[in-house]
Amino acid sequence: MNPQTRYAKSGRVSIAYQVVGDGPIDLVFIPGYVSNVEQYWEMPAAARAFRRFASFARLIPWDKRGTGLSDPVARVPTLDERVEDLRAVMDAAGSERAALMGISEGGPVALLFAATHPERVSALVLYGTTPKFRASPDWEWGWSSQQFSDILEDVDQKWGQGALLGMFAPSLANEPAAVEAYGRLQRTGASPAMGRAVFEAVDQVDCRDILPAISVPTLILHRTDECAVRVEAARYMAQHIRGAKLVEYPGIDHSFLLGDTDRVLDDIEEFLTGVRPGRVVDRVLATVLFTDIVASTERAVQMGDRRWRDLLAAHDAAVRRELVAFGGKEINWTGDGFVATFAGPSRALECACSVRDAVRRLGIDIRAGLHTGECELLAGDQLGGLAVHIGARVAALAGAGEVLLSSMVKDLVAGSGIEFVERGRHTLKGVPGEWNLFAVKV
Repeated sequence: MNPQTRYAKSGRVSIAYQVVGDGPIDLVFIPGYVSNVEQYWEMPAAARAFRRFASFARLIPWDKRGTGLSDPVARVPTLDERVEDLRAVMDAAGSERAALMGISEGGPVALLFAATHPERVSALVLYGTTPKFRASPDWEWGWSSQQFSDILEDVDQKWGQGALLGMFAPSLANEPAAVEAYGRLQRTGASPAMGRAVFEAVDQVDCRDILPAISVPTLILHRTDECAVRVEAARYMAQHIRGAKLVEYPGIDHSFLLGDTDRVLDDIEEFLTGVRPGRVVDRVLATVLFTDIVASTERAVQMGDRRWRDLLAAHDAAVRRELVAFGGKEINWTGDGFVATFAGPSRALECACSVRDAVRRLGIDIRAGLHTGECELLAGDQLGGLAVHIGARVAALAGAGEVLLSSMVKDLVAGSGIEFVERGRHTLKGVPGEWNLFAVKV
């Protein structure tokens, strides 16, 4: 069950927020760009990160005015107004003093609040942010006029369809499920006009002069090769905020939910609590099932948002019914597909075929991939290890309506009566050797 959304009054404006967990410290999550506190819980990576924060803190996420579930406004608020909104949220949540985590465009809000209300800030965590987004003669690490124009054009042309994904998460820019998931967050996070206005307002932000006034413990986190905000901006902040600690990570993605997220979360927890969490990894032999809808993006465009959402909801319900019926455990929902595990390969194979048939009655074709191997059981019910990677690669090679499996699965279900068709030997990206693959005979 997702946390309850509450509202704080900031003047006449209602600001949506949640309170999750009951840890000894308060952690206020200041989102970047646009957000929706309820939609976050429908995104597996975000929900996992929030649960992690709530394991050691009382987490307080909120939507800035004009975005998400907060009141719509006629214009983007100034930084001063956002600081007042943040104070209203803290007051409503009963938080006298909190650590602030400013993400990307939320960073300047955190900076200004920490500088003007240090008595209410116990620590500052800044991820993927900058004191100034736009380039100028005295600031070379911002967007050029052409880059800014390209950003606004992408917002105008593709809002709600994954606009700016190539900048925020280039590693997922060509993944249909990621495009749909990010498009959904945009649609629930702001109107197209507000999405553009937020960027136009960011163009005016300049917090460089307040950096020396920040006196609270500060942790700055940044990926070295991302293109949304250059790492030099993080280094500048580290040099101008007294005692600030800078941690750099490899990677091209702007989002902290991609790449080595566990390391980022570990560093945050250690900074805020003084204790680095132990990493307990269990291993188990399991059969992993990956499914996704064939040509989901094209179908969404053809059907329109409302009809596509209804069809997607029916698809999700059908898949979950079959998972329950065959004893599968849902591990992840990708927007147009699922990742699930089974104790035995026979049930996994039967479930995959049953899912294929069930959604076909809705007019949907899926592709499914299966592999049995040793998996790592990670925090938040997540899976890791080579077996998971192989399962994803097998699914990616499946055709429309096809259930594709590794030879490991085929060998383990010998005698089941299910017939298979050889699909040849394949090299799976990132996996050593060649792999014999088989499809369930229709």
